[in-house]
Amino acid sequence: MLALKKAIYGKLSGSALDAHIAGRLFDIEAPEGGAEYPYAVYFIVYNSPEYPGGKTIEQFMVQFSLFSATPGDSTEVEGMLADLWTLYDDVVFTIIGYKPIYFIRGNMGETMEDHTVPSGTISVYHKFQEYDGWIVKN
Repeated sequence: MLALKKAIYGKLSGSALDAHIAGRLFDIEAPEGGAEYPYAVYFIVYNSPEYPGGKTIEQFMVQFSLFSATPGDSTEVEGMLADLWTLYDDVVFTIIGYKPIYFIRGNMGETMEDHTVPSGTISVYHKFQEYDGWIVKN
């Protein structure tokens, strides 16, 4: 799964989403003590290997969480989501040692959360997007 994580992060570089979040894409969670907004977090929800006919096929789900602290205005997080869709919807990653890796958009959800920052507690927009995919080793 390390190869997949490298591909996800590599595709981000120089994209509209990268500019939107100023490079603040974190693996699993944001740094302790918080991160400057806006930012994104991604993680592998599950990875399920199968071995049909001696091949290794791994089915997986990756979730991206997008966070924005623009008070009373969801425009920023909506723009981040649009950038995410443009970047990762139906993308095919090419990674040495694997057949092409497909990324298919899955469930999306949203919520408002309270985050603790040095100055106190703030309300944060949180949108999440899941992607399903398959990895087949050569």
